[in-house]
This record gives sequence, C-alpha cells and structure tokens, in this order.
Amino acid sequence: MSYAAHKMMHWPTGIENCAAGFITHSRADFVPRISPIQTDDLDSDWPTPRREIGPVPDLVVTAANVLEVYVVRVQEQDTARGSRAYGESKRGGLMDGVAGASLELVCHYRLHGNVMSMAVLSSGGGDGSKRRDAIILTFEDAKISVLEFDDSIHGLRTSSMHCFEGPEWLHLRRGRESFARGPSVKVDPQGRCGGILVYDLQLIILKAAQGGYGLVGDDDGFASGAAISARVESSYIISLRDMDMKHVKDFTFVHGYIEPVLVILHERDLTWAGRVSWKHHTCMISALSISTTLKQHPLIWSAINLPHDAYKLLAVPSPIGGVLVISANSIHYHSQSASCALALNSYAGSVDSSPEMPRSSFTVELDAANASWLSNDVVLLSTKTGELLLLTLVYDGRVVHRLDLSKSKASVLTSGIATVGNSLFFLGSRLGDSLLVQFTSGVGGASMLSAGLKDEVGDIEGDAPSAKRLRMSSSDEMQEMINGEELSLYGSAQNNAESAQRSFSFAVRDSLVNVGPLKDFSYGLRINADANATGISKQSNYELVCCSGHGKNGALCVLRQSIRPEMITEVALPGCKGIWTVYHKNARGHNAESSDDEYHAFLIISLEARTMVLETADHLSEVTDKVDYFLQGRTIAAGNLFGRRRVVQIYERGARILEGYYMTQDLSFGASNSESGSGSESATVLSVSIVDPYVLLRMSDGGIRLLVGDPSSCTVSVSNPAAFESSKKLVSACTLYHDEGPEPWLRKSSIDEAIDGVLHDQGDVYCVICYESGSLEIFDVPNFNCVFSVEKFVSGKPHLVDTFMGDPQKSQSSEEVSDLSRKEKLQNMRVVELTMQRWSGQYSRPFLFGILNDGMIFCYHAYLYESMDSTSKTEVSASSQNTTASRLRNLRFVRVPLDTYSRNDLSDGTSCQRMTVFKNIAGNQGLFLAGSRPAWLMVFRERIRVHPQLCDGSIVAFTVLHNVNCDHGLIYVTSEGIMKICQLPSITSYDNYWPVQKIPLKGTPHQVTYFAEKNLYPLIVSVPVQKPLNQVLSSLVDQEFSHQVENHNLSPEELHRTYTVDEFEVRIMEPEKSGGPWQTRATIPMQTSENALTVRVVTLFNTTTKENEILLAIGTAYVQGEDVAGRGRVLLFSAENNVDNPQNLVSEVFSKELKGAISALASLQGHLLIASGPKIILHKWTGSDLTGIAFFDVPPLYVVSLNIVKNFILIGDIHKSIYFLSWKEQGAQLNLLAKDFGNLDCFATEFLIDGSTLSLAVADAQKNIQILYYAPKISESWRGQKLLTRAEFHVGAHVTKFLRLQMLSTSSDRTGKNPGSDKTVRYALLFGTLDGGIGSIAPLEELTFRRLQSLQNKLVDAVPHVAGLKPRSFRQFRSNGKAHRPGPDSIVDRELLFHYEMLPLEEQLEIAQRIGTTRLQILSNLDDLSLGTSFL
Repeated sequence: MSYAAHKMMHWPTGIENCAAGFITHSRADFVPRISPIQTDDLDSDWPTPRREIGPVPDLVVTAANVLEVYVVRVQEQDTARGSRAYGESKRGGLMDGVAGASLELVCHYRLHGNVMSMAVLSSGGGDGSKRRDAIILTFEDAKISVLEFDDSIHGLRTSSMHCFEGPEWLHLRRGRESFARGPSVKVDPQGRCGGILVYDLQLIILKAAQGGYGLVGDDDGFASGAAISARVESSYIISLRDMDMKHVKDFTFVHGYIEPVLVILHERDLTWAGRVSWKHHTCMISALSISTTLKQHPLIWSAINLPHDAYKLLAVPSPIGGVLVISANSIHYHSQSASCALALNSYAGSVDSSPEMPRSSFTVELDAANASWLSNDVVLLSTKTGELLLLTLVYDGRVVHRLDLSKSKASVLTSGIATVGNSLFFLGSRLGDSLLVQFTSGVGGASMLSAGLKDEVGDIEGDAPSAKRLRMSSSDEMQEMINGEELSLYGSAQNNAESAQRSFSFAVRDSLVNVGPLKDFSYGLRINADANATGISKQSNYELVCCSGHGKNGALCVLRQSIRPEMITEVALPGCKGIWTVYHKNARGHNAESSDDEYHAFLIISLEARTMVLETADHLSEVTDKVDYFLQGRTIAAGNLFGRRRVVQIYERGARILEGYYMTQDLSFGASNSESGSGSESATVLSVSIVDPYVLLRMSDGGIRLLVGDPSSCTVSVSNPAAFESSKKLVSACTLYHDEGPEPWLRKSSIDEAIDGVLHDQGDVYCVICYESGSLEIFDVPNFNCVFSVEKFVSGKPHLVDTFMGDPQKSQSSEEVSDLSRKEKLQNMRVVELTMQRWSGQYSRPFLFGILNDGMIFCYHAYLYESMDSTSKTEVSASSQNTTASRLRNLRFVRVPLDTYSRNDLSDGTSCQRMTVFKNIAGNQGLFLAGSRPAWLMVFRERIRVHPQLCDGSIVAFTVLHNVNCDHGLIYVTSEGIMKICQLPSITSYDNYWPVQKIPLKGTPHQVTYFAEKNLYPLIVSVPVQKPLNQVLSSLVDQEFSHQVENHNLSPEELHRTYTVDEFEVRIMEPEKSGGPWQTRATIPMQTSENALTVRVVTLFNTTTKENEILLAIGTAYVQGEDVAGRGRVLLFSAENNVDNPQNLVSEVFSKELKGAISALASLQGHLLIASGPKIILHKWTGSDLTGIAFFDVPPLYVVSLNIVKNFILIGDIHKSIYFLSWKEQGAQLNLLAKDFGNLDCFATEFLIDGSTLSLAVADAQKNIQILYYAPKISESWRGQKLLTRAEFHVGAHVTKFLRLQMLSTSSDRTGKNPGSDKTVRYALLFGTLDGGIGSIAPLEELTFRRLQSLQNKLVDAVPHVAGLKPRSFRQFRSNGKAHRPGPDSIVDRELLFHYEMLPLEEQLEIAQRIGTTRLQILSNLDDLSLGTSFL
C-alpha cells in the first residue's frame, strides 16, 4: 500500500464551542428577512401579563472543524394553534406563551482546521440597532479569522484574517515549540475591541471599526438595504511577560467603563501539588484599561490572594459591574470598590489574616464548570457532574453584599453554555446531546418555600420515558420534561427574608444529536440482515455499535450508513415500470377527518404493456377487471385531483379522469395542434407532473401541454401554453411547483404583490422548465408569464440569480477562453429531471433538484435577497417588456452539497421518474431517489440529510402507502422485479449524518466486542458509586501484607463522608428482534477497585479435546494507589444458550491473577496472547488452565492495542510507538522483527492489507495517522530493525479505534487490464474519533493517486476556502516540537477533492484539462473511492 485516500464519512458531532449573536439579522429586524418571528406586542390580546421574548439571536456552534450557524425559531402559542405542521409535536409544553422553539440550519461549513475558540464580536448599539455581529474564530497556533454573514450569497464570508505565525513572528514563541493550549478569544461587551491570548503570554488586541454611527450615514447605508456587520480595523500585540505575569489562566473584558477594561487572572508565584500546604493563595487579578488608539494599557486596579485553583473569570453585566473569579472550592467577587466570597466546601481555605468566608448551604466542587448569565444578577453554572447551579448576586446599587448558590436540575455534561436572547439558553456538549432550553423566572411566594428546601435534584428531563417521546427522538435525553414542575432556586430559608425569591423553571425545546466521543466500536450483523445478499447490498447487513458518551450521558450508539426498511411483505412483479397510490374520497362526509390520516384507496402498477389496479383495503386485492382505468398499455403517471375527489391517470396518448372505479372523462392527445406541423400526431407523453388542479405533460416532440382542471365540474381541458407554441426551444425537463402553506413563499420575492393578490388561497402554482440548451425558466401558471430565468443552469453554479437582475459575479474573460471542444462537451449535458418542493414548516423555503444525464444531482435552496440596484435596472427593461413587473426578482438559489451521495449510472432508459417526494413516512419528510444507487434525502431543520439504501440494489419505482396494515409506509420495486411493502424503523433518528439509534446506559461504556455466534455484544461499563471514605481507604491496602489503615489524621466525621468511585462491570447486551430497545442479558461484576480494561471474543484451541472453543476473555487491573504493586486478572467465560434460565447465559470457566495490568488480549492461532504490564505472554489453553509457552519483554510501558494477522503481531505502546513481532510455532518463540524508533503516544493501531502488501497504521496523540512498513532489504531500515514511513497525514481528531474491512470491487476493477492482479484483496481502515467523526483510509492505485493528487494541488487555489484556511498546512504531520523526519506525502484528502464536484461545469472541464485528464475520468475515480468504502 503505497498510496491512500483519506475520507470522512461521518463528520464530528461533539460541540466544543457555542455562542449567540445577531449574525443573520440585526436586533432591529423584528421580522428578519429570512424568517418572520412574531415579536410584536404580545400583551395586547392576553389578559395575563407574560414575558416579552424580544429579539432572538442566532446560535453559532463548532464541532472540531465543523462550523454551523442556526437561527432560533420561536413559535408563539397563538400561531401554533393555527398552522401546526404535521409531525412537529412540540417539546416541553407551554411556557411564557411560547409553544415551542427549534433550531434551523442557516449554513454549514467544514473548515481546514479545528476551531480552538470562538467569540461573537458585538456590533454595539441597543435593541434598535441595525448592525449585525461578526464571528471571531481562532486556530492553532495563532490564526484568527473574522467572519460575517453575507445576504447576497446566503452564507459567511471572511471580513479579515490575522496571522501571527511564521518567521517574522518567531520572537513571540520565545523559543518554545509547543504550548499547553491554543489561542483563546474574548470580546468587549460593547464591541469596541477583542483580545486573543496566544503563545501563553502574548495578548493580541483587535480594534473594531467604529463606522456607521453617524445619523446621516446610518440612513444612507440602510436605504440601499445592505446590512453592516461589525468588522475589525487593526491589531497590535501586548506582551504580558513584560508586565511580570508568569502564568495567565484566564482574562475577560468587564462592563461599565468608558474605555474597554481587560481583567487578567494570573499567578504571581507558581506553586505545585507538593507545595500547596505552604503556598496556596498564589493567584491575582489585574485590570488594564485598553486604549486602542494610543496602544497603551495602564493598570487601574488589582486584587491579590486568590486561591491557586482559580481558573475562570466571569464579567458581571451592567449595572453591577465587576468580575466573578471561579475556583474549584470557592467563588470570589471583585470590583474596583468592593469584594466578597463564598466557600463551596471544606477545602476552601482563607488567607491567614482574613476573616472566615461564608459557606454555601451544600457542598460542591466547581472545577471544570461552565457558566453563562441568565439575567444581570443570576449566573447559571454547569458542574463536571452535569448539575445546573444558580448563583445569585445580592446587591444594592453597584455594591454586591453576598453570593447565594442554589441547586437546580441536572442536565448533560457541558462543554459550553450560551444564553440565547432573554429566555433561552443552549447547553453545548461533547459527551452527550446538546440541548436548547427555555427558562422563565418568577418571584415566588411563601407557598414555594417547601419546594425550595427539598434536597434532591431532578433531571432537566424527568425520568418517565413515554412512547410518544420515543418516536420523536431517540437521543440520550429520552425522557419528557415533567411539565409545570417548578423548582425554586434560592439558598437557605433565612436568606429569603431579605432577597426577593426568584424561582426558575426550565423546558427543553430542542436537541442536537451527538454520537461522540467514540471510544470503541464493533462491527456486527443487523437484526434484519439478508443472508443471500452479495456485493454492495451485502454491506447493509452490518451496523456499527459504538461506545459513546460519558457518565450519565453514556450510551451505545448503533450507526448504519444506509437505511434498511423493515419489510412487511413482498411479491414478485416482473417487468414493472412504475407504481402509484391514490386516494379516493367517498361522498359519505369523509371530508371532516384530517387529510393526513386518510388511507390510500388504490395502487396502480404499470407493467411494460399493461396496467394493473389493486385495492389497498385490509388486503391488497386485484380489481383490474372491475375498473375503467386504461389497462391496454403502460401508465405514465397517476394522481389525485380536485381535493382527492377524482383520480387522473396519464398514459402515452391520453388521460382519464376517474371517480372510484368509474371513468368520468377520457382525453386523447395528438391532433390538437395540427397547425404546428404534420408530424405532431406521433407525440407521446414522456413525463408528468401533477399539482391539483393542473397536470403538466412533457411530450416526445420537446413541447409541453397543460391539463387545467375545473373544480366545480371536476373536468379537465387541454391547453397549449402560448409561450411555447411559437418557440423552437426543446424542453428537456419540467415540473410543477405548488407554493403552499399559510403564506406563499415565492410571492415575497416579487416586489409587486398587488398582481399576485388575486390568486387563489391554496397557494400559487409555478412551472419550472429546463431546456435542451441548459437554461432554466420559472413561469406562473396558468398565465405562463416568465417570472425567473437562469442561463446555463446545467453548469451547476454556486448561486442562481435572475438574469434580469444581472449576475454580479459574472466574468467575461472565462467565456472567451473556452475553446470549441469544451463547448461541444457542454452541448450534450442536459437536465433530464426536475423537482421543486417546499416541505411543511412555518419558515420552510423551497428546494430545487435537478438530475443531469450523466447522473449528477444538483440541489439548490431558495432564499430572498433584495439587492441595492434592483430599482434602477428594471426601469430600463420595463419599458421594452411590460411583463418584468411581476418577476421574482429577489429570488435566489444557493447550491447545497450532497456529499454522501454517489452518482447513479444512467445506463438504463431514462424514461421513468426517479425522484418521488414524500410528506410523511414514519414522520419524516423529503425525497426518495430511485435508480441504480437509491437514496433517501430527508429534510430536517431546513437541511438535507442523505441516507443511501443499498440493501436491494437498483430500484425502479417507489411510492408511499398508508393503510391499515402499513402505517405511513412505502412500496418499492427492485430491478429484479420484486415489489416490497415496508416501513421505516421509527426508533432511529435520521437527523444525523448517519441514521443513529441511541441506547442509554446510565454509565460510561469503555469497550465493546461482538460475539457473532450468539449475536451478543459484551461491553465494559463503569458506573460512579458513592462510598464511605473508610471503605475506600481500606481497599487501597495491599491484602498480602494487611497493614492497618492509619486514620490518625482523619476525624470520625470525615471518615463517614462519601467519595465517588467507579464500579466496573461487563454487560452482555442483545438487540431486540424488532429494532426496538436492547436488553441486558447478563452482567459480570468486577471486584472492588478492579477495573475491566479489555473484553474480547477469542478462539482458543483446547489441547485436551483437540477442538476450537469460542470464549469471552476479560482483562482487568486493580487500581489501589501508588503504594500497592499493580496486578490484574484474566477471566474466561463461555456462553451457553440456556433456555430455562437466561440469567446463566455466561459461565466462568477460568480466572487467574497475574502481575501487571492486563490491558490487551488477542487469540493467535489458537493460543491466547496476553499483554500484562511491560511484557506479552503467549498461553495455550488446556480446557481448564492457561499455561505460558512464550514471552517477550517488548512494550516498555503499557499496551494500548494489539492486532494479529496470521502469525504477525502489532503492538501499540502508550509512549513508545509500535512494535512488529512474529510468532514461530517451531521452537515456540516470539521474535521482534522491527519497531518504530520515534516516540509516538500511540492511540490505536491496525494492519492495512493491500493485495500482498502488509502495512502498519498507527494513530497518535497529536491527531496524526502514520502508515509504516517493514522492509529489511532497504538500507535505511538498519537491516530491518526500523519501520519505515510510507505515508503520514494529520486527521485533526484523536483516532481511538481502527477497523479493517474488505473494500468492494468497483466497475474499473472488473474491467481492469490485468484481471489476475494481486489487488483483488484490498482492505480499507474505518476509524472512529473522539469528536464523534468516522472516517476511512483506503488504498489507491498509483495512477489514480497521481491523478487525484495533481487535482488536489489545483483545488487548493481554485476553491475559496472558508475562513481563509489552507488545506495543505492543516494536513501536515504535527510533531509538536519533537524531532521528526517528514515522510512521503502519499495520502490524498477526499474532503478537498469533494469540492471538485461542486465547481461549475466549465471550471471542472478546465481543471481536468490542465492536469491532462478528463472530467469523467476524475468523477469515476471519486465514484470508485466512495463506492469501495460504502460500508454499513
């Protein structure tokens, strides 16, 4: 394996940074341009007063290198009643008149660099300000990017970049190579400047631009409609080392000063654990007044004697001002004039001279807490155990008298908290699902006193899982919040007399699924696997069972890349071309019942030469003989008209309108437009689009017909649109779009709304047409006035703008260069199918999909943009053409990447419709894509989630079915001619990169393995348990020498305090048959202070019975402190299917104690290889005992991973990189073949097999992957002692596990020149990361690699990179200052190559020509790569 490709298949989901700001709209936009949020005066028609929600900012989150901006949609109670869209059951009940709040995606970017920290640069100004905020991102080591939202492209664009790396800034490092933490950014609350701490002691000040504050300038700027965002004007550096600061821990900008004031928390004298009893109050804070114009920073006040474990500063909002210092055991408040403190537990010591600190009413440790302000005097703290605490500042004027701390609910373990507006906050989490929570505060009376004194803490989502909630989301907060439960949040009873009692109540409104951190995973069969599947469809037999989360957020995540519907029944149906289900409303007054739950009446099946009709009652029964449908040929399409009272059936030469069984009207096409020429009679229908009451037909002569229905008489008439009578342009694809919903969306994009006001209330209908020439036009129906047109839609531009508006980005030069050969290539590209759809949801915007004849799929999302020059341009054209008045001139489309989707081969006939829109299949909405590689495109929060379906190969027809036996299900027909009626697994959450099912464990999972014979998953789980201190101390004693515990320095009450210990067990889980919840079949508990480290299924050769036995092996270690020598146990269990007593599923067959921790196990040719401490020992199994037969003292410290192929052994050590050994049966010896001489901190290892080549892959603590090989004949390898590097790559995330999977053969392999080549057995490595990402490393042929590498080098310059980050430097090996010889650059990055498919067609052809290849060649290489690794 000399060359490989790196590809992310599931992007990171663990949220590290979150912040709220007005990014896509300003505070003054009560009705933002994208999204009307009703925030008028709500109190007018409500008798009871309630809180005003106010302007709601956007939410910005980052997960590793993924940046996402969400707009928060708040749904008022009154609007919710009227337009409750289907399937959106609101979470959390009513609170403050708000029925629900949800997150909706605005934009999603994958950056070439991990975001270290993030802040929102406020634009200043009050609630009426029209300016917007900007996002500041920092990256290693000292890169800063400032991003702002640009309405014209509906995305982020970089407004400034600041880099303090490279030779001219080397003096900032002071000779150091590595730093403990990356850059951290904080901003001034009024938006005057920002500060970034880099290289531990250098502070960069970014000065914000002060433009646009003058009254006159303000009006001018906004008349034109362009939004102004906060920007950075200049930057300079303050060296904190020159101010005698040794160790800066945190800094922040405080409120209430005329100039920006920066408070820095730093340590004067350094201390360490051994000296804490003498030097403990070593921290201090210093306040500097920052003058950005003079670049001066005088010290204005300071405070000393803060505890050594202080780590966080919180700026107290106006009008109080000052700063809170949070340490592990106490909280301190300091301002220029006053200070006070609060001790949290008995470890909070005060300085010798000062008085005793006031105590809080309960003990808590606050190390590693996150915090955010809920109001100007209440701060929400989230502790390391996931409890939410509220800290209230009791103040008078600007003087704070004391601090009150009170308990609240428990919630997820957070990585950050952001307050969103005045009534929501967001809990971002790396270890669990992130939550959007609404809070409300009221002043409580005496009746609430009892509730406040209760000691127990409820979970933020109560503990009763309801079936309805299970359907809504299968995340780790499976439980619905207990409605109306208010917890009073104040301290102890005597304080309440003085302070106003505030009670807060919470309601969880939305959650973002997170599958990280993936500590380990195993690859097992799905329940509904198909044993006969081969090739690519065999892949969907498997699933990935992952250990994710931590503590109470621990869960098993079952991930599957492809959807496998649950089959209800299947029928053989050879030669099927299409299927449709239709409704039939009887006149028996069924109109009252809701249309969503109406059952389908008929199933129409089109075969090659005839049509079948089935009734979909209790059973599917054929009624072909009884109905008046057209049955003598194939049907092109069928659907409902006139509010489901009639069915329309379209066949090649005509149409029929039916009511139930009987025909009411028959139409035939052909002779109607005889004047247009003689050959028109032969025109047949090619494709159909039905929107009640219109039917659009595309004919074989390149024209279109429209059937217009008359709802009063339920009849239709054929009309030929006049615009197309004369035109000679041939139509290649067309569709009707129904702009439905309470308020039609496209109407907003037209300036002239008076004309449109007369249309009917059900929404407007538009016709989208693509011509053979590649241009696209949108007409209104039935008048057929052109309202929007785009040249060269076929080239796939990033943005579509109406041609009458003029495209600002159009450059003339590129078109002149294009030579003839390339023009010919463009000529035969055309769009073969179009669909435009707006799914339900109050703020949803339409999507436009197009399929090209080479199988490429475009997806565009509509948005509104009022450009500044819109008035001037149309005045000129209006005189010449009066139709422009009603054009949708503010309509634009932005292209959305469909990354996981691989193109279809269009070898078969393109006549059948491939895209089918569905409104409700098991509560999901979206689009199904039939063809050779079918896929589901589901819509969640205005983003498209692509989930392939591999299990049945090619699919020719698809439709929805809702009847008695199949609740909101589906029917599809495979290319083999089998019709399957299915349902989607409802417990799975599809709003993720891969469909995921979460099984909560209420403990931390550590390792999982798959017992294939019994379909069981043994996994190691640890649960935190509170134990008395004297029990814990007695377990830390060596039993052999049985010392008495010396309790002389502990008082009796201290001995009875509790201490949290992790208790380990091995759970054996089994998936239920229905894809429902999992059952714990057996539990193997560990002894006290014994940690289970590894669990593996091993195959051992029993030397007495001469048979192979499959056993479960567990390796453990006793953790008893540093005074006791380390030991561990190895346990062997056998699994029996005992029907009578399922509790005895596993029985212990052997256990033995060994020296050293047993950190890894593996079976090697029937023997058991055990890594215990600093040596590995090979044992043979006699049936009752393990006896050692060989050993090797190889890993110097501790084995983290052990892999075996044939008789080769690969060992990864925690500090000393990898060792490569072999086992020889004769002479029973383990030999060291080679090792890596570097000092890698190894995380995971695996063998990579490519044909006959064996390579060794290793992932390290610096987030790199290295591929090494053993080559004793090469002189650099020192006669084979040293492993040589074959490739190295920076993944950007900690890889915790590799899995070797055989690659699938692709089309180019089968048609290869040398069919007998050794490359038939190729394996790729699937890996999981701590950010929740899954990726793969796949071997490549040299020719393919060279082609893709030269393409990659071109794309570095051809593609604009978000935040200005360079892909090449991101993917370079990080050695963190250690000596490292750079290895060969022989891994291409599929993340960057993916941008090629998103380029416009002309640029694709040009780049392909520059590197001397063709576009089709590149696309087929990329296709083969994604096909070969489409596992699961």
